Amino acid sequence: MFGNLKGRFLFFFIKRRNKNFLDKKFYENFLKLESLLGFKIHNPNLYLKAFTHRSYLEINPNLDKSNERLEFFGDSVLSMVVAQYLLKKFPDEGEGFLTKVRSAIVNRYHLYNAANEINLQDLILFNEKYLRGSQDGFQTIMADTMEALIGAIYLDRGIKKAEYFIHKNIIKSFSFEEEFLVDTNYKGQLLEYCHSKKLPLPLYKVISEEGPSHSKKFTVQVLIGNDVVGEGKGKNKKLAEQEASKNAMQMIKRGTII
Repeated sequence: MFGNLKGRFLFFFIKRRNKNFLDKKFYENFLKLESLLGFKIHNPNLYLKAFTHRSYLEINPNLDKSNERLEFFGDSVLSMVVAQYLLKKFPDEGEGFLTKVRSAIVNRYHLYNAANEINLQDLILFNEKYLRGSQDGFQTIMADTMEALIGAIYLDRGIKKAEYFIHKNIIKSFSFEEEFLVDTNYKGQLLEYCHSKKLPLPLYKVISEEGPSHSKKFTVQVLIGNDVVGEGKGKNKKLAEQEASKNAMQMIKRGTII
C-alpha cells in the first residue's frame, strides 16, 4: 500500500532536482494518512491543501493556497452529516434541541479533541510564530484542519467516505450523556407544541407580585386559549414564565391536559 502511495507522492510533491523542507516534512508524515483514513487516497493534492495552514505560506511561498476554502466546505459537510444523524437519533426532539446538540458536536473544542485523538498535529503544516505560545491558537488550527480534511475527503472520495470519517472520529467520541443536552427552554418547547397541534399561542399572565422591590417573587400562569395549563414562581417574570411552561409540559407529557 505504502509503495504505491509513495510513488504518487513523488509525482505530486517532490521536485526532482531539489527537495525542499516542505516536500520532505510533508511527504514523510503524510504516509500515515491513508492508514488513518482507512481507504485509498485518489487525489493527494487535496490533502496537501487541507493540511496547509495559511501561516505556513510564509515559510514556503511555493504553496499558493491554504486550507481555508476546504475548511469552509468541510464545515458544511460536517454540519449536514451531524444533522442527519441527530434526526435519526432523536426523532421526537424539536429544532431547538437538535441545534444545541449539533453545535456542541461541531464546536472547536470537540473538533480539537477529536483531531488530537488521531494525532492530526503530526500532519499539519503551520508556522510556529503564528501561535506565540497560544494554546487557543493551536486548538483553532487543529479544529480548522479537521474541517478541511472532511472537505478533502468529500471531494476526493465522496459523501460515503466523508460520513464514515465523521461517524468514526467525531460523532462516536461525543458524549450524549452530558447534562447540557437537556433542553431547558420550556417556553420554546411549549410554543413548538402549540404550533405542531395548531393550538393558540401560549399567553403568560402575572397573577401575583410579592415582596420588596429588591426581592420580589412573581407568580405567573400560562394559558392556551382560555385554559390555564401551568403555573410557576420566580424572582423575575422570565423565570416564573419558564417554570409555568415547565409545569405545563410535564402535564402535557403525562396526558393530563390537551
